[in-house]
Amino acid sequence: MADQDLPTPYLPADIEPKWQARWAERGTNRAALDAPARPFYALMMFPYPSAEGLHVGNLFAFTGSDISARFHRLIGHDVFQPLGFDAFGIHSENYALKVGAHPMELTPKNVANFTRQLERAGFMVDWAQKVDTSRPDYYKWTQWVFLQLHKQGLAYKKAAAVNWCPTDKTVLANEQVEGGLCERCGTPVEQRFLEQWFFRISDYAGRLLDNLDTLDWSPITTQAQRNWIGRSQGAELSFALDGHADHVTVFTTRADTIFGATYLVLAPEHPLVATITTDAQRAAVDAYVESARKQDLISRKSTREKTGVFTGAMAINPATGAPIPVWIADYVLMEYGTGAIMAVPGHDERDFEFAQVFGLPIVRVVAAPEHDAATPLGDAAYTDDADGRLVNSGRFDGLAVAEAKREVTAWLAAGGHGRAVTNYRLHDWCISRQRYWGPPIPIIYCDACGAVPVPESQLPVELPFIPDFKPDDSGISPLARHEEWYRVPCPTCGAPARRETDVSDTFLDSAWYFLRYPSATRDDVPFDPTRTRTWLPVDSYIGGNEHAVLHLLYSRFITMVLKDAGHIDFEEPFTRFRAHGMIIREGAKMSKSKGNVINPDQYMEQWGADAFRMYLMFLGPYEEGGDFRDQGISGVRRFLDRLWASVRDASAAGAPDAEVVRKLHRTIKKVGEDTATLGYNTAIAAMMEYLNVLRRGERVPHRDEVLPLVQLAAPYAPHLAEECWAQLGHSGSVFDAGWPAFDAAQLVDDEVELVVQVNGKVRGKLRVAADITQEAALALALADDAISKFATGTPKKVIFVPKRLLNLVV
Repeated sequence: MADQDLPTPYLPADIEPKWQARWAERGTNRAALDAPARPFYALMMFPYPSAEGLHVGNLFAFTGSDISARFHRLIGHDVFQPLGFDAFGIHSENYALKVGAHPMELTPKNVANFTRQLERAGFMVDWAQKVDTSRPDYYKWTQWVFLQLHKQGLAYKKAAAVNWCPTDKTVLANEQVEGGLCERCGTPVEQRFLEQWFFRISDYAGRLLDNLDTLDWSPITTQAQRNWIGRSQGAELSFALDGHADHVTVFTTRADTIFGATYLVLAPEHPLVATITTDAQRAAVDAYVESARKQDLISRKSTREKTGVFTGAMAINPATGAPIPVWIADYVLMEYGTGAIMAVPGHDERDFEFAQVFGLPIVRVVAAPEHDAATPLGDAAYTDDADGRLVNSGRFDGLAVAEAKREVTAWLAAGGHGRAVTNYRLHDWCISRQRYWGPPIPIIYCDACGAVPVPESQLPVELPFIPDFKPDDSGISPLARHEEWYRVPCPTCGAPARRETDVSDTFLDSAWYFLRYPSATRDDVPFDPTRTRTWLPVDSYIGGNEHAVLHLLYSRFITMVLKDAGHIDFEEPFTRFRAHGMIIREGAKMSKSKGNVINPDQYMEQWGADAFRMYLMFLGPYEEGGDFRDQGISGVRRFLDRLWASVRDASAAGAPDAEVVRKLHRTIKKVGEDTATLGYNTAIAAMMEYLNVLRRGERVPHRDEVLPLVQLAAPYAPHLAEECWAQLGHSGSVFDAGWPAFDAAQLVDDEVELVVQVNGKVRGKLRVAADITQEAALALALADDAISKFATGTPKKVIFVPKRLLNLVV
């Protein structure tokens, strides 16, 4: 091959644009969407197109997904790997405000820059199926999804307490509040009571939880969803209010402790607070409610300080018949359970602390085996429910906690005071956002007809271009300032009506995008039924575990809803999900303030996209991440240089070396197994090790020794592999050549190293045939001068472990 006119040295600046252009010309990366023989849908989480451009975390994630997709193509699948942009949302809008631009003008520029960088990295993406969530041809169908939930009674509007960022001037999810501050801007978060649109995801809580057992997902991800959904078995109990017709309903997992319930606590926003508060307590209660309103929900849940106010009302404990006071406190949240708790300070740390602060009664109703009803509790609640038994609980004294839960619940239910229930931590999804840059919610309000869904034939409800898109502190969307847009006739009766001016949460955009990709060019349906049956659910999904709860949970929910509506025939969107790790630099997390952010353009320009891709995968286990150190990339580049030179120098004369061939087949097996399980760093190490054997002593490699290595390297360094494959005489793409097969017989060593001991001490090592007998091994050992001098005479005993050990006892 030395006579071929190859560029020397390897020049990625020439090779990479050449092959990117050739892939585009040949349609190499286009999937056979309508007639695949073995469809495989490989999906990476689509990026938010920031103005700063692609960051190294994006490239790390996408490269790992791309390697998997290319590998599956090589092993015989028809792979569909699309990519698009999660372009709506507060990040884009805030940046536009910061730089004095309009998001409708800025976002397309950001998308174009991202596309350039992604193409530069050489991903096997079918760009013909690209989606952009901010385009009307996409969000038309996001609005259609909303209407499907509305049809099924799963979309509703209600007034609710929400986290409000006074700087970003919008609602925040609980996950977007850290230590009482907005995660985006650091502003202290307030609580507001606003009319919001919600999806009834809580109706699907049990199904979302149970299905986790069927998914091939990263365990850390499924555990995060289990914790978030939070199933608990318990009871709803009813407490009558003295002097009122109303009752207070509480949820508890410890109905067995009701005899120790010495007070009730309501959330400050509980609807009964205003009704039951006495005149004497009115001022104190009103002041406390106003104070709680200014706190964010996360801080209320996590604060250790116990505050509260007595309402003046008394409830009746249904187990004892005794009156107990009703308090309000900010540690009880309206959005959890029923917004009220029965407080059992003897057996709950939080209730114990509250009771101590306010001098409320503390009664023991559970005791350890060595204690009795009179044993003082001391300075802490007794919370051991494994060994405890009931005391001071009437007919239930002596019962173990687990049995008492069932017995007490049944007794209260028989008396009309409660019922057994399953409760979930998961609450309904608030999708309203009081911002500009998002899909308008497709609802029209009519005085006569109420909230009317926009007819599907009138979709999309297009987001208008408005110059004054900056939000204000009113809690009302900027669209509400544009009467010319929101004043429309009612679709039902034709009377003057008003559009909904909130936009929907960007998580709704991403909750169904995987369904759109195969049908991205269709404008008449959200997803083509035949293509959807062919390609969905997604075979392999790779993304960040920071999306374990929100995006992944919402996507599962929307998929279930669409299945129930008859639009699709599956209810889990992602058959296999793997969470990638995180890249740090020189031991520190990357940030602009530290000046250690990696610009992928710079590295791809200097080293080539293939070297940069491969180095990112070599940093550490893909599902853990690694530490980016500038000096490390040169080692990967040397490997590619040597691979290039090996192809250039390879000879077809003679036969391959037997030892090299054995190493080759082990390498094929190792790289195939590791690539299939995302073990990219060890796969790369195996290829490097083989290349060292291949070029040991600067030997001239045989063509048949180097050709399979080109195939193995192809998912990792696709441009180089294509060029090498062509230089080896092939006209088609290396990605249509298949994955090399290994010969199992070549995996077995002909020779092994046998350790020889005399009286348990190592005296030598012998290279012997792998199937050598004990007798033959003994003869060789005794014939070796270095060993035989320690083994005079006939051995008393011989211990032989085939392929490993020979021990002579003399």
